[in-house]
Amino acid sequence: MKPAQANFINALILIGLGLWGYFTGAFGAGKYLSTALIAPVAGLILLALNGGLKRENKAIAHVVVLLTLLLFLALFMPFMKQEGLPKMRTGVMMFSCLVATAVFIKSFIDARKAKA
Repeated sequence: MKPAQANFINALILIGLGLWGYFTGAFGAGKYLSTALIAPVAGLILLALNGGLKRENKAIAHVVVLLTLLLFLALFMPFMKQEGLPKMRTGVMMFSCLVATAVFIKSFIDARKAKA
């Protein structure tokens, strides 16, 4: 899998599951929590940066990796506090971020080997 594909899939998962969690939580609790929009907003940013990944822009690739790792870490605390379906949604988003990061790192290693 190419980094742009991994980023695209990760962004769609973050947007879809993040919005699902936002609207489900809002209807369940009777209030909208703006922190629930962190994952969808990050997904939109990743989606916007996907063109740079396709063009193999190194700076954008590093920004995407950093944002993906930060999002993985940001999802860790909510994951530990949740139960049931919200925990599953957050776990899927974390797994998606982890897989995308692994694809990015593999592409960095492959590029380094090709350069040498």
